[in-house]
Amino acid sequence: MPELTERAQFLLKALTERYIRDGQPVGSRTLARDAGLTLSPATIRNAMADLEDLGLVSSPHTSSGRIPTVLGYRMFVDTLLSVQRLDDSVVERLRDTLNIKKDSQNLLQKASNLLSDATRLAGIVTLPRREHEALQRVEFLPLSDKKVLAILVISDKEVRNSILHTEREYSASELQQYSNFLNEQFGGKELSAVRALLVSELRETRENLNRMMATALDMADQVLGEAEQGSDYVLAGQTNLMEFQELCNVSTLRHLFEAFNEKSQILHLLDQCVENEGVQIFIGEESGYQMLDECSVVTAPYTVEGKVLGVLGVIGPTRMAYERVIPIVDATARILSAALNSRD
Repeated sequence: MPELTERAQFLLKALTERYIRDGQPVGSRTLARDAGLTLSPATIRNAMADLEDLGLVSSPHTSSGRIPTVLGYRMFVDTLLSVQRLDDSVVERLRDTLNIKKDSQNLLQKASNLLSDATRLAGIVTLPRREHEALQRVEFLPLSDKKVLAILVISDKEVRNSILHTEREYSASELQQYSNFLNEQFGGKELSAVRALLVSELRETRENLNRMMATALDMADQVLGEAEQGSDYVLAGQTNLMEFQELCNVSTLRHLFEAFNEKSQILHLLDQCVENEGVQIFIGEESGYQMLDECSVVTAPYTVEGKVLGVLGVIGPTRMAYERVIPIVDATARILSAALNSRD
């Protein structure tokens, strides 16, 4: 970050706040009036030229006004932002809505809706990370037409079924052997650990395995691979983004909504937030994904018994009210965590 004088910081803050509020490039006269400084428009124009040279503001098209760049937003968020204290009524609404005796999936959907309603942006919550869930046991049952039903029991709370297509028919006794072997080797281990062990054993010791063990590992690898691909999130309020001029371009919206539907890129970005505590903010191209170049993503992790299960947050234009959005995301993550801990 470039070093700025106190005056330059003040002007950048005033310009960014004005642009976030109105969505229009800010001219020198407007900025002079907003800043309340006894400076001439010419002096402010010179100061704006300096900020532009530093890459903190830019002049769109032929307008005489300026808008913050991604770097300008980053400096604003990191060093100049005055985060609002949430009204008690907002906090109570969050608590009341999430203090329900529902399953986890319902709570996550409620949290996504709350984030969208409170911020008028798109609210997003990832489903719990599966690597924190333990494999209790696996069972294989024969089906017709060279198919096998795989049943995974996860952490005594969830059962997942998957149909495997095999090269030949298997008897019930063969499949029971495979199940016994896998349960003895992997029962009680976290899914991520099981997956890593499977990959390691299949790669390094395949030549030393007997046929039964190799087939069992292959089957487990296939069904757990499908389970990993099931990562998902719940999303609410994506149509709110159509209300912002900078996002309502047809091409921009199409690419953004395609990313929401395809999910993998959004999930990859959100996965980066899981290992970090507190609120994280990606502004514009900081996300690394072109379809989010005009957007900011504000996230926070949610936990159960001290373990991070997933993240929640909002997606909106870079011109979002960060001072209000950040505490809403933070509070929702804390209250959702409390609700999940209480339910468990």
